[in-house]
Amino acid sequence: MTHIEALTDNQTLADIFYAALAAVDPYNATLKAVNVNSEQLYISGVKYDLAAFNRIVVVGAGKATARMALAIETLLGKKIAAGLIVVKGGHTAPLSIIEQVESSHPVPGETGVAGTARILDMARAADEKTLFICLISGGASALLVAPAAGLTLQDKQEATRLLLNAGASINELNAVRKHLSMVKGGRLAQAAYPAQVVTLIVSDVIHDPLAVIASGPTAPDNSTFDYAWEVIAKYGLQKKLPPRVADYLHCGIAGQVPETVKKDDPCWHNARNAIVANIRQAMAAAQDKSAQLGYATKIISETLQGEAREAAHFLAQAARAEMSEMKPNERRCLLCGGETTVTVRGTGMGGRNQELALAFALDIEGCHGVTLLSAGTDGTDGPNDAAGAMVDGRTAALSRGLGIDPVGYLNNNDSYAFFQRFDAATGAHSHFKIGATGTNVMDIQIVLLNKA
Repeated sequence: MTHIEALTDNQTLADIFYAALAAVDPYNATLKAVNVNSEQLYISGVKYDLAAFNRIVVVGAGKATARMALAIETLLGKKIAAGLIVVKGGHTAPLSIIEQVESSHPVPGETGVAGTARILDMARAADEKTLFICLISGGASALLVAPAAGLTLQDKQEATRLLLNAGASINELNAVRKHLSMVKGGRLAQAAYPAQVVTLIVSDVIHDPLAVIASGPTAPDNSTFDYAWEVIAKYGLQKKLPPRVADYLHCGIAGQVPETVKKDDPCWHNARNAIVANIRQAMAAAQDKSAQLGYATKIISETLQGEAREAAHFLAQAARAEMSEMKPNERRCLLCGGETTVTVRGTGMGGRNQELALAFALDIEGCHGVTLLSAGTDGTDGPNDAAGAMVDGRTAALSRGLGIDPVGYLNNNDSYAFFQRFDAATGAHSHFKIGATGTNVMDIQIVLLNKA
């Protein structure tokens, strides 16, 4: 592959990725799901008579929530009596009515606690004449944070860090989070009862389970304190947990503190949830775009999960199998979506997409005509400024020739430093840095195959 071919492939990867992003833009997705006609509000086909409400309150949290709020302001304008959302730093939008609070992610911060306390106050002040619109997207588990009685923010921060570094899945992580919270696990909907609660959701979880997305603040929860402790035990964290967290979970198991809100609670009579964007929409758009660019395209998974390195091996095997069937000059594209995890054993910095890309580069070393982009649709991948990375069959060998050991960087979970050093040495643009996108529907992997 020539340098020009590599640049062309990188541009093609970016074009396909941006087409996927456009399909799940929260502003457009919200406008598609919500319609206002005179005094009638339609949300995903359900009608709300605006004349029946004295107040419309808009709250929410997540990386994609600001653009959702912008759409709601466009539709309802001054009909909105009050509003507040908590967003990740840098993920704001030009809102004029709904207030925005920026906080940290994936580990919760003080501003998130303060913002969530105000949202809970707004929920508790709602009555049967209030339409309580909730906007939720990925990231809200860390941004919408209200530690349970007796717990501190630091307790929740440490518990979150331990689970993240242990490689816990989003379902497992959120099961624990819900049982340490006053807002998750249906508690926000319960606080707003008897108001009419309608929640619009941009999903960042495989299969769109309402109880898992953002830890389900407005959805019934079927997980238990017992299961939360099973997750802790699975990763051997029993003695590493902050003592107050361990004590609280044990109190929950003993029935001494209330469980999360179950499906028989009366608050669900007045609550509805609607998914407005998810990974399937993004993948369909990516498939259309790659076909327009001349690639025979196949979606091989919309549920990619597990360790990033194992996912990289799965993709490498799929790429090799596909290449073996291709004819000379044929071009194909493989697409994946989902969310992997990384069990942190080293001291470096990276993210699941950069780690996946580096592992993929090692797995396909020497394979001509194979190029990958793995990136987060929110524009971030771990605690750094990259969304992901691009690699091909030459990346590993080229880095070694420059004295950069890809295996050492991978073993130290230091994929970010690898791509920084690789790009500085080669002038390449392997690091995929696009800034906050305003949306969040998990990660996308795009593999281009060009048979010489």
